[in-house]
Amino acid sequence: MNRNLVPVRGATRVAVALAALLALLAVDVTFTLAQKGNVKNDASVYAELMKVPEKARARQNPLEGNPDAVAAGRKLFEQRCEECHGHRGQGGKKGPSLRAQEVQQAPSGALFWTLSNGIVRRGMPDWSKLPEPERWQIVTYLRTLR
Repeated sequence: MNRNLVPVRGATRVAVALAALLALLAVDVTFTLAQKGNVKNDASVYAELMKVPEKARARQNPLEGNPDAVAAGRKLFEQRCEECHGHRGQGGKKGPSLRAQEVQQAPSGALFWTLSNGIVRRGMPDWSKLPEPERWQIVTYLRTLR
């Protein structure tokens, strides 16, 4: 065995270990940036709920507490909302978490208005073509995500 190769092997091992560490850090940074950039859970997203007109905020959910509405709302959520907001509303690549305190404490009327009108510049489509009772069913289901 050539003694000159031993230090090179040691140096190579250190270099490989350092490269692996840097790669892990890069993955962590990329994941963190992706979460911040894609999931969009920053305060500005939830601030949109504060922009809902007062008359709309004051609307009461006619289906509140109705277990059939919760079940129907869950099915509608899975069909129309889960793709962006994730399974059970925890947030996804396109939509923020619907379990966040800002959403859960928002008046039902504000959620209904947002669902009906969307927030197009943030990628939230409007669901105004969905019959009103179905939109209230989704709002009813969202309340179970607390």
